[in-house]
Amino acid sequence: MSLAAKIMDEMKTAMKAKDTVALEALRAIKSELLLAQTASGSKEEISEEEEIKLLQKLVKMRKDSAGIFTTQNRPDLAEPELAQIAVIEKFLPAQLSEAEVEAIVAQIIAETGATGIAAMGKVMGLASAKLGGTAEGKTISTIVKKLLV
Repeated sequence: MSLAAKIMDEMKTAMKAKDTVALEALRAIKSELLLAQTASGSKEEISEEEEIKLLQKLVKMRKDSAGIFTTQNRPDLAEPELAQIAVIEKFLPAQLSEAEVEAIVAQIIAETGATGIAAMGKVMGLASAKLGGTAEGKTISTIVKKLLV
């Protein structure tokens, strides 16, 4: 079942349950999917990789917003953002723990023989490709820096 079909099913469920937060998050996903499809100029569905990147972008946007609202002491605005993150993350693959990411990054560094911060770009590219949507870019970057220094 495609992501768009899953989103439509979840939207129907959210409408019946009158869950406005979930509905808002699902509508945002649907909107981004439609924009991504029309941006390419084709009627074809976008690839699974692109769907994962799109979902990660939506989660990151909401995390950033929630962080800003929290620092401005506005929990009333931060809570819906955090609730939407939970809804969007249901469609993402399971995230790896930092220890698992660190093990994979260490393996990549050992395979490539990378040393020093100058090799960070090469290691980041390989790690991002290998880890796909199972880890955030920020987490990968932090671990690569730690292991290369």
